Amino acid sequence: MNVDLDCRGLLCPLPVIKLAKALPTVAIGDTVTVLADDPAAATDIPAWCRMRSQDLLSADENRYVIRRVS
Repeated sequence: MNVDLDCRGLLCPLPVIKLAKALPTVAIGDTVTVLADDPAAATDIPAWCRMRSQDLLSADENRYVIRRVS
């Protein structure tokens, strides 16, 4: 199952906060797709994934796909 989060128009740190709240709602191995146009998201979302040991599968064109690992 994939969860889609439309965070366009939201500023830092809201896209990461929404990602953090949504991740526990998906099963391990499933994904969360975040649409975020805040320039800070390009740094914040990959950093959050590293800190939380989650897989950032792709990050391009304001679209981030994260796979839940734990």
